[in-house]
Amino acid sequence: MAATASFLSYAWIPIVLWASLAQTARNAAQRSLVAQAGTLGATLARFQYGLPFAAIWVAVLHALPATAAAIPRFGAAYFGWLMLGAMGQLAATAFMLAAMKQRNFVIGVAYSKTDALQVALFGAVFLAELPGWLTMLAIGLATAGVVMLSLPQKPGASPAGEVRAFGGLAALLGLASGAGFAFSAVGYRGAALQLPGVSPWLIGAWGVLWAQAAQTLVLGGWLAVKSPDALRATARAWRVSVIAGLAGALASIGWFTAFALTTAANVRALGMVEVVFSYLVSRRFLKEKLSRLEQAGLLLVLAGVIALCAQI
Repeated sequence: MAATASFLSYAWIPIVLWASLAQTARNAAQRSLVAQAGTLGATLARFQYGLPFAAIWVAVLHALPATAAAIPRFGAAYFGWLMLGAMGQLAATAFMLAAMKQRNFVIGVAYSKTDALQVALFGAVFLAELPGWLTMLAIGLATAGVVMLSLPQKPGASPAGEVRAFGGLAALLGLASGAGFAFSAVGYRGAALQLPGVSPWLIGAWGVLWAQAAQTLVLGGWLAVKSPDALRATARAWRVSVIAGLAGALASIGWFTAFALTTAANVRALGMVEVVFSYLVSRRFLKEKLSRLEQAGLLLVLAGVIALCAQI
């Protein structure tokens, strides 16, 4: 039992790294859907096409001897927190895709990563989970790195012009995405805390299943009435939609499981490593070199991740 508890106290680290990598793949797949299905259609794809994979994961966990257990009892408080997380995530994903459309893949992800500071605030206010000083240092370093990565890289542009560009529509959309992800993290962490004694693996699996079912019904119903062409577009691009759904389900399972193991601030702070993964993906396909400012930003993000891990 002691060995299992020790393992679980550290397990959230590789789980978050895995979730960040899967989310990078999901973002790339979703972005390719925006031109065909629009922002909301691409947002729906990750939930609708991820739902079957979430259901399979729940079934597998209940069938495995190591994780088999009775179905948890879900109360009103659980669903209240879960819906806060689900609707926050839905809005955040739509805002992030809109931000990507304004600028590019990496910048959209970078702006959304401002959620870490907001998670620390919301987690302290709503869940009474106060982050330690090393966690706040890690969040501060990583957020500073994100800001540096987000600054426009235009040859000959003046610093004043770069600052003005940083405050444009893409910035507002990215910040709105960060706020949505912050509410999402706090909601999912709050839901996990409503299931004491339940395996974190089952908490994560059921959380993803319930959340994606609600997100599919809400957004799918809205699009069926307001924009049925978006639904047809995601169906026509079913291969990309399935990839986005699978990657999204894998990422969400990782996030949910991590929220069952540690605070929302810890999860989102380490999750900022996704910015690094996004840069690696972007540079690999675009064959572009990093500017000195971008290199410094990446180093700050990495420094923040190292500072977070140092306290564990």
